[in-house]
Parts: sequence; structure tokens; C-alpha cells
Amino acid sequence: MRLFEKLRKKLTIYLSREQIEAVESAYLFSKQAHEGQTRSSGEPYITHPVDVAGILADMHMDPETIMAALLHDVMEDTTVTKSLIAEQFGNSVADLVDGVSKLTKIKFENKAEAQAENFRKMILAMAKDIRVVLVKLADRLHNMRTLASLRPEKRRRIAQETLEIYVPIANRLGMHNLRIELENLSFQASYPNRYLVLSKAVKHLQGNRKSVVEVIQKALNGALSKPKFNYLNIMGREKHLYSIYRKMRSKHLPLADILDMYAFRIVVDTVEDCYRALGFVHNLYKPVPERFKDYIAIPKANGYQSLHTTLFGPYGVPIEIQIRTQEMDLTADSGVAAHWSYKDGKLANGFLPNERTKAWLDSLLKLQQKAGTSLEFIENVKFDLSPDEVYVFTPKGSIMELPRGATIVDFAYAVHSDIGDHCIAGKIDRHFQPLSTKLNNGQTVEIITATQAHPSVTWLDFVITGKARSSIRHFLKNQQYSETVNLGQELLNNVLRSLKVDSKELSSQDFTRVLTESQLSTVEELYQGIGSGDFAPMLIAKRLLAEHDNYNKEFKISQPISIKGAEGLSLHFAKCCHPIPGDAIIGYFEPKQGIFVHVTTCRQIAKEDEREPEKYLPLRWDEQVKGYFPVDIRITVYNRRGILAEITQTLSKAEIDIEDIKVLEKNADSNKVKFILMVKSRQHLADVIRSLRKLSEVIRITRNTAKRKK
Repeated sequence: MRLFEKLRKKLTIYLSREQIEAVESAYLFSKQAHEGQTRSSGEPYITHPVDVAGILADMHMDPETIMAALLHDVMEDTTVTKSLIAEQFGNSVADLVDGVSKLTKIKFENKAEAQAENFRKMILAMAKDIRVVLVKLADRLHNMRTLASLRPEKRRRIAQETLEIYVPIANRLGMHNLRIELENLSFQASYPNRYLVLSKAVKHLQGNRKSVVEVIQKALNGALSKPKFNYLNIMGREKHLYSIYRKMRSKHLPLADILDMYAFRIVVDTVEDCYRALGFVHNLYKPVPERFKDYIAIPKANGYQSLHTTLFGPYGVPIEIQIRTQEMDLTADSGVAAHWSYKDGKLANGFLPNERTKAWLDSLLKLQQKAGTSLEFIENVKFDLSPDEVYVFTPKGSIMELPRGATIVDFAYAVHSDIGDHCIAGKIDRHFQPLSTKLNNGQTVEIITATQAHPSVTWLDFVITGKARSSIRHFLKNQQYSETVNLGQELLNNVLRSLKVDSKELSSQDFTRVLTESQLSTVEELYQGIGSGDFAPMLIAKRLLAEHDNYNKEFKISQPISIKGAEGLSLHFAKCCHPIPGDAIIGYFEPKQGIFVHVTTCRQIAKEDEREPEKYLPLRWDEQVKGYFPVDIRITVYNRRGILAEITQTLSKAEIDIEDIKVLEKNADSNKVKFILMVKSRQHLADVIRSLRKLSEVIRITRNTAKRKK
């Protein structure tokens, strides 16, 4: 019981005797379950859950959370089940323990997938009860404090995972003190020598700055000592080691330049006092233009509130001032835990997070519904853990908060998923801007929509929010599935028409037989398999007609399938030969990918032989084909300065988009250059080539279609 006494002293401050007894019973249960187990350091394993509970007790967390901390490893490392925990300590504690426990009974293909799925489980449990992540953060903090007994490479791996996942979560929940300790411990584990050298250098420099700090603090005390104005505290703030190290690396600055900023925090009684104190310090020292931020009027996503200003101090040194109330100060240090702490045996706010945190937790559930895999889900969540924000306005004056780097499309999805899905244009401060435009603070953004519009795959190149990325991917997956089903049905019907068989002549028994043979559930799945290249339509047709005698069993598709060039994600145009309207074309099935369209003379397409005729599909261009298609042309020119500029100018006059330029060969008197141009058809390409041949420096122009040698 000696181990429990230290925890008991912390709990006595704010819990009742009955509540402490309940926690003690969880301790005894955990101690018995972990009997005989030791940590890598050689200590009894029970020391770890007790210390994790102690971290949460310092936050004044409720009894259920403390009990869950004591029990958080029993499901993972012992034979104890969730039902047994529920029976002993209640469903709430059992759910918390289950949310923190890793998935140990499931086999994964690789470690990344296992980590992603464990993270997904924790995030979803957190969305239902945020106390799950508070236990997990305390667990990670204690593990980081006790890394010394592990191998260096394992320490570095755990430190990297902490910086990538747990630090951003702590920041998103406003848990400043916990985040700083995790960052410093990760820095120490990753680069022990750099940590040691930097910590010594910082202590030395801070000692030299002591007299300047005293002068500034005395001046601030004098400026705030006004009649009828009370301030609670003025304290100096120091940058933590990891923050200093990160800034030195990113900005390539020496340590002396990083520590030239003197920082102070002023704590007052009320919000009104915050603004009065701001006026007093601006009266004392001149403020630096454009270095004032009002996080009281517009709080950060994690609930952080404070006034920030930078001043020109004595001796020309910059001074950074933060002004906040006592409640804001508590929230800044402890974040969500500050609102949910126990006070006098009662729970503050009844475990209701602030509105911004609640909205974020709700968004996690929506991301989960649209994410295809755990790795995709964790990628989307990482985007949403961005620490910096921009604040923009809707046309009606509402404030929208987005991560820094967010675009017009990110804004559209932040307003509503339907707005994002049907977005066609955007205005910033009443002027039309490209959808990929990044937003800045204070801008007013308006979205133009159209009912027939839908997301483009190119949007994934610039959107950064998890909601936008998951919504776009979700739409594209559904669109691809629908297009693939339609294509598969068309392919099968085309084969049947070649056999002069009406699909209506086939019975449900024919389809049921083929579905059973193919281990499929529905006809739609069969069409999807054909359209994606998993099943050749000729073979499926043969199997459907296996019990019919009135057709020619030796057949080929007699009528080429017509394509318009906009069939979507299941039809691909081969990059080896770049087919364009007017070319003789053929389709080639690639399993899981769909149909690739080639020029019939392309060397990548083997001659149709008797071994795999089902892999080939006759195609033709529809008379109504529209759009632009890439084409590969090679231009040999005399080696003269400015000739490439002349060629691109000629193409620009012809309104031709250039996708790519690459010099293939360089000689003393000539160069061979590859151009990928966007054209409508063979006739359009011919017109372009004629205009280029008028240039006197052009020696030869050829089109590359990866043609087979005869």
C-alpha cells in the first residue's frame, strides 16, 4: 500500500473518502492483475499505472478517470476482460479502459497499419468521451519520462510518434504544460547531445539577461499600479528548449538571436481589465505595428484566450506581452482538463467540452464515416491537428476558423459538405479567385455553387483540411464505383449483342450461377468487376450462356464500344502512346484498374492471340467526342538562342496548353525537344504542326505513339 499513499495524498485534496476508496479498489485489482510483471527498467509493472493516475490526479480529474488510469493496461497485458471490469467498476470505467487499450487480438499486414488502426480506435473513443485521450496522454507522458531503459533506436521511434501524434492532440486540446513536457522529452530522446549542449547554453544566456528582466518587470509594475486597478500577477515567460531548437533550425538563427525577445505574462481579474492593462503597457512602451493579436474576441481552436502585443522596450529590446484573466491562464496551461477538473468533490461543466472542441470531436466521427482505411483516416486527422489558424468571414459576417494554408475549397467544405461538393467558384473580398487560392486573416469569402457541379480529383492537390479531403475522396470513390458498374454493364451487353443475344433472354438462374462461381453477392458487383478489369466480359458472357445452345461459341466483339473521352475514373488513356480522337484505338484490361485505351499500333499492346483475347476490347471514338487530350510530339530544332520561346509563343497564339517540356538530346548544332500538348483531335494536331513548321529553325516534327517496329 506504500505505493498508493503518494496517490492518496493527491486525491485527498479534492475527492471524498468514498471516492478514494473506490479508486483504491481499482488499484488493488490492477496490482493483482499485473502481479509478477515488470517494466523494462526492472520495476514492478504496477508503478506505471499508479504514476499515470498521479499525473491525472494533479489535473484534479474525476474518480472514474483515475480508476481507468490504474486499469488501463489490464485488458492488453493480462487475461482480464472488459465485462469483468464493467462488473467490478461500472460500464463507464470499462469503456474508458477499452478506449485506451490497443488492438492486440487482430493481425495486421504491417506495423504502420496496426499503429493507424490503434490510433483510429483511440480517436473514435475520444470523440465519445474525451477522458479517453486524457488517460492516453498521461500514459504517454509517463512513458516518455521513463524512456532511459529502452534501446536508443526505440527511444527515437517513440519520440517521433509522440511529436507527430500526441503533441498535436495535446495542443488541439489546449494542454500547454503537458505539450511542452512531451516536446522537451521527445527532443531529449531524439538528440540527447544537442539537448544537453542547448540547455547549458540557455542557462548561461538567461543568467546574463537577469538585470534587463528586472528593469522591465519594475517598469511594468509601475505602469499597472493605477488607482482602482488591480492586477494579480506579472511573471516572465521563458521559451522551452524544443521551441528554441525548432526555431534555430527552421530560421537558421543563432541562439542569441532567438533569446533576444523578453516575454511577460500579466494576469488580471476581468476581461475589461485585460483591455485596460493593454492600454497601460502601450502607454509605457511603443507597440510594434501589426504585432497585436486579440485571442479574447476570437479564441484559438483549442479554447486559448489572451491578448498578445509586442513592444519596443528599453535598450531597444523587443518585449512580448500576454494579458489574460486567471481563468484564461488556467485554460491556457491545462486546456480541456481545466474545465473538467473536480472541485470540492464536484465535476465542473459535467464533462461538456467547449463548443470549439465539441465541434472538432463531432468532425472526427464524420471523418471516420468517409475514410476508407485507417491510414487515410490518420492522414486526415493529422491535417486537422494543425496548430496555426486563419480567421475569415462569410458574406453575412460570421467568423470561420481554418488551418493556415486553407483554400477556398477548404472554406466551402467548412461551411457545409453540400457547399463543397457543388462549389464552382469563389470570391475573396468580392473578387473572383482560383479555387486553390490560400486564405489570409480578415478576408471575406463567398462561394458560388451549381447543382450539376461535383468535386474534382485535382482538388486533392491543394486542400488541406481533413473534412475537405475525406469528402472529396468519398465522392470520387462513389463516382468511380457508379461509373465502373455502368461501364461493366455496357461491356457485357455489347458482347451479348455481338452474339445476337438479348440480355433479357438470360434468366435469373444464369446470373445466380455465375455469381456463385465468382463468389459475388449481387449483379451490380459482377458489373463492377467487369468494369474494373477483374473479369473479362467475353468470359462472363460465355459462362452466362453455358447452358444455352443457340449461339456461336467462337466469337469476338463485332461492334467496337464508342467512347467520348469523359467516361471517368474507370477508363484511362495510356501515357505510352497518348491516343487522341481520330486514332484507331483498342482497350486493354488491367485488373483492379479498369480499361486502358491505346493506339492500335502501340508497341505496349501485343497482337491479339488465342491465349488472351479476352484482355482486348475493340473501341472507337464517338462522333460527339469532346475535350482536350495529351499528345506527345518531338521537335528537332537548330541550336539557336530563344527558339524555345518562339515555339511556346506560337503554341500560345494557337491557344494550345503545354503540359510538359523536356530536352531529350543536345548537339552542337541542334536540339531534340519533347512537348506534351493538349489537343482536341488529329485534325487539331495537324493544324498545330503546320503552324510550327513555318518556323525556319524547326528541322523535324514527329508524333510519338510508341509504334511497333515492323
